[in-house]
Amino acid sequence: MTNSPNLDPVKAYFEERIAAHGISARGADWNSDASQEIRFEQLLEIIDSSLPFSILDYGCGYGALADYLIKKELRADYYGYDIVEKVIAAAWEHHAGKANHTFYSDKNRLPVCDYVVASGIFNFRADHSFEAWSDYVLSVLHHFDSLSRKGFASNFLTKYSDADRMRADLYYADPGFLFDYCKRNFSKNVALLHDYQLYDFTLLVRKG
Repeated sequence: MTNSPNLDPVKAYFEERIAAHGISARGADWNSDASQEIRFEQLLEIIDSSLPFSILDYGCGYGALADYLIKKELRADYYGYDIVEKVIAAAWEHHAGKANHTFYSDKNRLPVCDYVVASGIFNFRADHSFEAWSDYVLSVLHHFDSLSRKGFASNFLTKYSDADRMRADLYYADPGFLFDYCKRNFSKNVALLHDYQLYDFTLLVRKG
């Protein structure tokens, strides 16, 4: 795997989003609360909700997934990580007083959890080439593997998006390639969800 690309433009982009839209789905660069929750539903297909679990929300923003877990009455120890320090400060404030919620801006402190999930963290690639960003994506998937005991899940914009609506600064992944890579490198139990009416897809990697 190649070295991590310069993520400063990514940090700046999301700092601008939260400055403009605050603690909201749009502040996390989603169109609406509804579309954000649809994505959460897909990601949480990785979870065995019959048992308490720990979950690392990699690229957590202000912790909207933590709110969603509470809404669904799921028994979870929640850990959130984000590269944008201002967002982590907002997350601590937003979730003040809530039990079993911890946030990090230093990835070297991240705990191993039952599950790792990531929503939208690969979408904005700034001026990085498709090839360089693809290498970065694979390196992060390996990091997810090392941080998870039971499995991990991530969503991606799809290369099957309408061509006239695709942006040059976004990353449109090849679902077939990533499915094959995960099958060959992480687990025989991999699911590809590409049927929920958004211009993205979700990969689920179940371990064991």
